[in-house]
Amino acid sequence: MARSNGGNRGNPWEDGGSLPPDVADLFRSGRNRLRNALPQGGPRGLTGFALVALILVGIWTAYYTVPSDSVAVVQRFGKYLKEVPPGLHFKIPLGVDLATIVPVKRQLKQEFGFSTRGARDPYQSPRDGKRETEMVTGDLNAALVEWVVQYRISDPAKFLFEVREPAETLRYVSESVMREVVGDRTVDEVITIGRQEIESEALMKMEALSTKYEMGVSIDQVQLKNINPPGPVQESFNEVNQAQQEKEKLINEARRDYNKVIPLAEGEKDQRIREADGYRIKRINEAEGDVSRFNALLAEYTKAPEVTRRRIYIETLQEVMPHIRSKVVVDEQSQGILPLLNIDGRKGELP
Repeated sequence: MARSNGGNRGNPWEDGGSLPPDVADLFRSGRNRLRNALPQGGPRGLTGFALVALILVGIWTAYYTVPSDSVAVVQRFGKYLKEVPPGLHFKIPLGVDLATIVPVKRQLKQEFGFSTRGARDPYQSPRDGKRETEMVTGDLNAALVEWVVQYRISDPAKFLFEVREPAETLRYVSESVMREVVGDRTVDEVITIGRQEIESEALMKMEALSTKYEMGVSIDQVQLKNINPPGPVQESFNEVNQAQQEKEKLINEARRDYNKVIPLAEGEKDQRIREADGYRIKRINEAEGDVSRFNALLAEYTKAPEVTRRRIYIETLQEVMPHIRSKVVVDEQSQGILPLLNIDGRKGELP
């Protein structure tokens, strides 16, 4: 007992003293294995081995390569230092300098409500797509809206340091804006005619919020994909859509017939109006010509009544006589008829 409580009191772990026998044996066995694993020379050999390993690790971590579509953000002891362009670069190893590769020239994409294989944003974490697509429209109807946000990293420093989770924040911003824009429209506008307006308004609001939050991203496009009603009412909604399509079809057919008949009637109307205008102008011109002719004759008649009367008489006979088939000439002195005068020019015939 005296021996057990004496020499090993200062270092009870030297030979396993003050330990149960089974634990002491296990301790001695592990110590011997450790000594056999150490290089020859004791602590000096271990120090040399560690120094060589440290040098190799330093060389391995002293250089890095930046891809052509990216830049590297360098931090020294955690503080932002600089941005470096694509290519091979060197830094202080062993964790003093830290280089983070940021793909500034690559177009990143966040998908809402669906997932395309191989196209997931590296900064995007898995989400519940079904919950994201469930929205309420302005007329208190439900709709399942799927959309895509395409963006680029415009400022790597802001993207890494201004916001804790920039991609996740952008996802929350996109979902919030889309719910706001969809909530301002009816379900018919969301599904049919209002898609382009929704995309434009959502893009504008997302850009404004990303600038306000200094997220360091620029949004290129917001694109709506599938927009469907919820499952329980989808069949009824499809019937309504078919009825609306049939309505549009009938309206288009009626417009086609209208465009076919009405322009023809308008053309006939214009033609008749132009013919009536032409006839009116013709009659007016003829009447004005007759008036002018009559006034001219009147002026000449006033100057020489007998000559004018005889001239009118002769000109009238020249117009009338060719249309009379049988002609009779009466002599005023003899009061007789000239029976043998062939005035109409037909040979062998008597008047």
